[in-house]
Amino acid sequence: MPAPIRLRELIRTIRTARTQAEEREMIQKECASIRSSFREEDNTYRCRNVAKLLYMHMLGYPAHFGQLECLKLIASQKFTDKRIGYLGAMLLLDERQDVHLLMTNCIKNDLNHSTQYVQGLALCTLGCMGSSEMCRDLAGEVEKLLKTSNSYLRKKLVPQLVRILKNLIMSGYSPEHDVSGISDPFLQVRILRLLRMLGRSDDDSSDAMNDILAQVATNTETSKNVGNAILYETVLTIMDIKSESGLRVLAINILGRFLLNNDKNIRYVALTSLLRTVQTDHNAVQRHRSTIVDCLKDLDVSIKRRAMELSFALVNGNNIRGMMKELLYFLDLCDPEFKADCASGIFLAAEKYAPSKRWHIDTIMKVLTTAGSYVRDDAVPNLIQLITNSVEMHVYTVQKLYKAVLEDISQQPLVQVGAWCMGEYGDLLVSGQCEEEEPIQVTEDEVMDVLETVLQSNMSTSVTRGYTLTAIMKLSTRFTINVNRIKKIMSVYGSNIDVELQQRAVEYNALFKKFDHMRSALLERMPIMEKMTTNGPTEIAQTNGEAEPTIMEPKLAPIAPRSTSQANDLLDLLGGSDVTPVIPTVPPSKPNSVGGELLDLLGGLDLSDPMQKPFSGGTMPLSVQAPQFSQTPFLLDGLASQTVFNDLAAGIPPITAYNKGGLKIEFNFERSNTNPNVTVVTINATNSTEGDMTDFIFQAAVPKTFQLQLLSPSNNIIPARNAGAVTQVIKVLNPQKQQLRMRIKITYDLNGSPVQDLAEVNNFPPQSWQ
Repeated sequence: MPAPIRLRELIRTIRTARTQAEEREMIQKECASIRSSFREEDNTYRCRNVAKLLYMHMLGYPAHFGQLECLKLIASQKFTDKRIGYLGAMLLLDERQDVHLLMTNCIKNDLNHSTQYVQGLALCTLGCMGSSEMCRDLAGEVEKLLKTSNSYLRKKLVPQLVRILKNLIMSGYSPEHDVSGISDPFLQVRILRLLRMLGRSDDDSSDAMNDILAQVATNTETSKNVGNAILYETVLTIMDIKSESGLRVLAINILGRFLLNNDKNIRYVALTSLLRTVQTDHNAVQRHRSTIVDCLKDLDVSIKRRAMELSFALVNGNNIRGMMKELLYFLDLCDPEFKADCASGIFLAAEKYAPSKRWHIDTIMKVLTTAGSYVRDDAVPNLIQLITNSVEMHVYTVQKLYKAVLEDISQQPLVQVGAWCMGEYGDLLVSGQCEEEEPIQVTEDEVMDVLETVLQSNMSTSVTRGYTLTAIMKLSTRFTINVNRIKKIMSVYGSNIDVELQQRAVEYNALFKKFDHMRSALLERMPIMEKMTTNGPTEIAQTNGEAEPTIMEPKLAPIAPRSTSQANDLLDLLGGSDVTPVIPTVPPSKPNSVGGELLDLLGGLDLSDPMQKPFSGGTMPLSVQAPQFSQTPFLLDGLASQTVFNDLAAGIPPITAYNKGGLKIEFNFERSNTNPNVTVVTINATNSTEGDMTDFIFQAAVPKTFQLQLLSPSNNIIPARNAGAVTQVIKVLNPQKQQLRMRIKITYDLNGSPVQDLAEVNNFPPQSWQ
């Protein structure tokens, strides 16, 4: 057979092809020649043929028929054959193919070879495509090489890689390796990726490659995509290694230039890379803020989303006003799929960096009028919390919201906040006083007309009507208007098809009748809603180049169980007497267990006769209940039994359950009209000392034949000098009509000192349990 053409000649021939079809014809012809040579077992030109096959593989043409020839080259004694064989194995084989099993013995022999370069070839191949089985079989040989004194096998080759990369950059035109004016871009990219791995968390290696990375970043041509690919890899390498600050600024400037490129892929890659680096190099990214904001106007959806995310990451206390103008403009014009995310981002940014409360409120209201129903559900309570805390802005806010609702009642979140504010601050709205802007003159009837319009609108959701119904009810204590109009509205909605609206209206009607003396107290203005961390009130710190943020959480009732240790403390209620609890095992997945985790610790609600079961020490198991803090959805939940307010009519005398240290706790009893086995105990805690008792917690335990439920307390602070009382309702189910016994645990702070005490209540009147 004639000698096959050399690799260089093949490359030159393929590059002369003018069409894709002509190139395919050349490749097919050469592949046929190579196949014939393989069948003839031509060892002379096997290395040359495999090299040509690898080139065609990199062009995208099939080359799988050369896999076995690679193994034959690996088994050769010539270094040139091994080099091409191992290169072919790394390109054509992977760990999912069975043929690599034949390589294990060859690699093992070459790892023990006397020549370091052959050993290096075997190590590279094992690291590239070795399977778990191969690595297990060859682990011993690799471990020996790790302990060798040969620095070629042990050291990182950073200086050599830097020298190779420098030669590629400084070399002149080479037609064999040139791609669009760049010398061997594939090799440059591979070297840059390897440098990125070697320089990560390594100061010495990073210092060695800083200069060459700067040369690549400044000398690479950017007019072609090939150059942009190299620059992108350079930027990633600079950001991953421990590079100098000036070099990082240069990398970010390269990404900034990418944003001006006409290619959408390049712009998207630049935005994604800037988003990853904005937290570590915030000031450098800020210099490209105007270019990033311009990307919000791009027609490509992916670019627009990345630009939006990056814009929010750039917001800080110095640019909040300008950035919010741009983002509000974007919110107004963007597609619906962006509105929810954009609105949430504006809410968070405004909460962190608002220069004033008025600006904050104006910005949030602008979002509500712009995004409308795309605003997420959590925006309404967050805005209400903001308005409640801004005491000096109440008049201004309620006037702005009144005018906004008057103009457009289709934006449901806006109407919900507006209805809440009109109900809460309706008296301020009609007062006609406002220092922030020119006040408007509104009558009480006009406010009622707007709220009734919202109730009757087809655009109003059930939630919006619930807000509005409550607002109208609150105005019964804030307006001097005849309450008959409000009573009529409540009576109409008392038969509404919506169950929640119906129950609200029925409960509000009850306030006008039997509980009219409580109406003003129940509907009084909401207190300031604080946001607290576990250590107390916290201001939100500036972020994005200034300081780390402190995430704030809504303040919870401090009497809630704080940890598992408190559950253990509750078990102390059972100590110090002859009562020893039996603690049965309860599956943790038990749904809706009354009393929560604390009750689950003692076996839930077992109403069977304990005397018919064996238990530890022959004593009675107890049912323990801690305070409950679940939110009740309706105003009079827990008060459905009218006997709560009929102490005297029930004929059950009250008792003093605890009187020590200035704290007095009285028990008042009622029997439920709906269930004769339920006794309702209302505790009344007063404080006769000179200081307030704070963080007051009341806990109780009863024998396990009873079922115990504690409702939420009215407060956790007992005022000094009997200036007020804390009340809490306890419901006890006694199906066997047994005598009631109860142990209580009391915890509070007085003058900064914690107080804790246990007591047993055995003097329940017979009427309470018979």
